[in-house]
Amino acid sequence: MEKIESIKECGGNLNRYVHNSIFCKTKMTFSVYLPPKAQVEKVPALYWLSGLTCTDDNARIKAGAQRYASELGIALIFPDTSPRGDYVPDFKERYDLGQGAGFYVNATQSPWAENYQMYSYITEELPKLIEDNLPILINKKSISGHSMGGHGALICALKNPKMFASVSAFAPICNPTNSPWGKSCFKTYLGEDESKWLQYDATWLIKNGCKVHNILIDQGLSDEFYEKEQLLPENFREACHEKNQSLNLRFQEGYDHSYHFISSFIGEHLSYHAKYLKK
Repeated sequence: MEKIESIKECGGNLNRYVHNSIFCKTKMTFSVYLPPKAQVEKVPALYWLSGLTCTDDNARIKAGAQRYASELGIALIFPDTSPRGDYVPDFKERYDLGQGAGFYVNATQSPWAENYQMYSYITEELPKLIEDNLPILINKKSISGHSMGGHGALICALKNPKMFASVSAFAPICNPTNSPWGKSCFKTYLGEDESKWLQYDATWLIKNGCKVHNILIDQGLSDEFYEKEQLLPENFREACHEKNQSLNLRFQEGYDHSYHFISSFIGEHLSYHAKYLKK
C-alpha cells in the first residue's frame, strides 16, 4: 500500500494510494479522506462506490463530501470502479462494460473472471487493507454510492447486514436483472444462466429475505436514465413494501443523474450515516 498523493482539505487529508490486489490481480488505486479527528484517534468510515466510467477521482472532486466528513469525524473511502491495466480485459467500444464498469460483482466467465472480482474486493480485501494500515475503526463502516455504485452499495449491505452500519444511494440501479445495463453486463460477467444473476440484484435480495435497518435513496425525476428505465426504483420500493424493509425513497423534482444532484444532498446522506456510525 503506497501513498502517491496527499492534499490538505477541510482540516484533514485527502490521500491516494495504490496496491497490488489479491482478488483483482492487478494494481488498484483508491483514495481516502481522513478528517482532522483521525490525527488523534481512529474514526468510522463511509465507503463510496462510484458509477459507470468513474475512477476513485470523480466523487472526491465533485461530490463535496469532505466538508461534511470533516465536521462529522468520518473517513471517506473512494475505491475504483473496476480493475485496470494493460492486461486487464476491456471492451473499449462501450462505456458500460469492461474497465470502469465492474458492476461490483465477482465475474465467473472468461476472460473476465481473472480480474473482475469487485464484490470480494469491496467487501473483503479493501476494508482489511484500510483497517490494518490507517486510523480507521474496525466494524464501524457504512456504504453509499451512485448509479452502478448505488447498486453496489445496496447489494454489499444487503448481503452483509452485520458489516455495514447503514446504506444509502443516489439513483441506484435497483433491479439490474430487468435493466438493459444489468442484463448486458451480467450476461457478460456471469454467463447465460440468469438464476446466477439474482445474487447481485438488490430487488431480488429483498424479495429473498435480506434485510437491513434502513435504506435511504435519492432519485432525481429529471434523470435521463430513470426515464429510460435503467434504474427501476419503483420495483425496489415494491419489494421493500412486501417484505417490511424500511426504505426512505425520495424523488427529487428537477434533478438529473449528475454530481450536481449528488452534491445537493450529500450532506444529508453523511448526517444519516453519522447517526448509525456513532451508535
